[in-house]
Amino acid sequence: MRDYIDAAAFKEMILCANAALHANTQLINDLNVFPVPDGDTGTNMGLTMGNAAAELRKRDFDTIADAAYCVSSALLRGARGNSGVILSLLFRGISMRLKGLETAGADEFTGAMVDGVDAAYKAVMKPAEGTILTVSRLASAAAAEAAEEGLEAALARAVEAGEEALADTVNQNPVLKKAGVIDAGGKGYMVILSTMLASLRGEISSAELTAEAESAAKKPETVFREEKVEVPEKNIFDTVFTVRKKDPAVDFSAFVRYLDGIGDSLVVNDDEEIIKVHVHTDVPGDVLAESVKYGHLELAKIENMYLQATDKLAGREEKTTDELYRIEEELEKQPDEIPEAEPEKDYGAVAVCAGRGMEELFRELGADGIVTGGQTMNPSTEDILREIRKTPASTVFVLPNNKNIIMAAEQCVGLTRKKVIVIPTKTVPQGVTALLNLNVDETEAQIVADMTAAIGNVHTAMITYAARDSEYDGRSIKAGEHLALLDGALLDSFPDVNSLFESLGDAIERFDPEFITVYYGCDVQPEDAEDAKATLCARFPDAELSIVNGGQPVYYYMIAVE
Repeated sequence: MRDYIDAAAFKEMILCANAALHANTQLINDLNVFPVPDGDTGTNMGLTMGNAAAELRKRDFDTIADAAYCVSSALLRGARGNSGVILSLLFRGISMRLKGLETAGADEFTGAMVDGVDAAYKAVMKPAEGTILTVSRLASAAAAEAAEEGLEAALARAVEAGEEALADTVNQNPVLKKAGVIDAGGKGYMVILSTMLASLRGEISSAELTAEAESAAKKPETVFREEKVEVPEKNIFDTVFTVRKKDPAVDFSAFVRYLDGIGDSLVVNDDEEIIKVHVHTDVPGDVLAESVKYGHLELAKIENMYLQATDKLAGREEKTTDELYRIEEELEKQPDEIPEAEPEKDYGAVAVCAGRGMEELFRELGADGIVTGGQTMNPSTEDILREIRKTPASTVFVLPNNKNIIMAAEQCVGLTRKKVIVIPTKTVPQGVTALLNLNVDETEAQIVADMTAAIGNVHTAMITYAARDSEYDGRSIKAGEHLALLDGALLDSFPDVNSLFESLGDAIERFDPEFITVYYGCDVQPEDAEDAKATLCARFPDAELSIVNGGQPVYYYMIAVE
């Protein structure tokens, strides 16, 4: 039995925990209370922990203090969603307790776990029981009580107490009780803790876990089929791209003839608004340059088939555009290297949103920076920090526009010379209203008061779909049904939009609305959005109604009621 943890052991424990967390991502995601399509807890915790694993793999460490600091720093910058932020806070407390230590025994490490919980509780404004906080607190307390029995015994007791606490979350949290599920964040924490213990005991290794994950991801036919590899000698660049037309009536037949003349394997698909192209060519740059004559280049993928084939013949892993995600992450890893924009004004604003229409709207209203993200893709603290740094203002107001992004935004405070003020907007419509109330001629205190008061008058209805079958509060929800949420609470599920809007009208009637704004998403046709507006106009003839093409994913409609 091990009686201490050194830097190498701690590094391996975290790498194992990262692999296990990724293997259990969907299991954790499925614990989501509402069956809405979103990035969710498992994804956020996995991405957050993955940031730490990526940093650990870059080097070895002499002391556990150095390794713990690396993990803490990477988790802070890579934190996504509330669960990711709390995870980073737990390890921040651990890092602070282990500072200056070469190794950690039972007393030091269990004490660090307790400090981590304290750090997380202090950072959360209103800690709720039946969450990851409860599970981590009870697990850490049990570890500290058993420290005299030795390190492994203490961690084993922590796992036992944590599992008991996790099972009880369904009884502690009313929302979880309605859905009949345990807390997803608590489950993620227990995956991490139990895996760290197994790693310490030598029962698993990060190499084995990673190999298992890669093996599970492979398609069976790629394992058993002997594939002939052909090395192309011409037109070696596999080029795929989309162009959004400037004019729906544009004639691109000349473009097709051009492509046919400089490449092969040509496939062109015209779906009225977007031209989709696949071609093999030796001059992909020329192809893309020519494409912008017909519209706006939207997406592009270029792969060198010659190098892919030679790598495969040599037994090396062939490079694809999937590698760009890792490269992009590496290039953007250190926001400290991005120079901060010198202040040109007193106040600036950064908003989080998704959808071209929403981005354009926020910029028109004066946002200096846009962080792409929302329900399905919670941005990291680092993503938000990058836009803050680029904003040429002394004070930057951040509009998270999602309750699961607020904590990540708050972690930016102190990471930049600029003053960062997070306005706790929980929806995009609240963010729009807050930005409309940013009066640069007022004092900072008055601006905060005005924006906060304004978002308090905004009620938000969201219309999406059920991502899976589920039971909630005695109701049976079927995958694919429409879901209506009002101010974060589930109204009901509906088989069709007409019945949904009728019920939604009943719900918002009590607000006696003066203004209603309908933001429709990328999956909604303009004529359907107009029908939705007409339905609301008939129901609320005295209200001023407007409609905006937000282009947002996930939500068919976001409706602001004021």
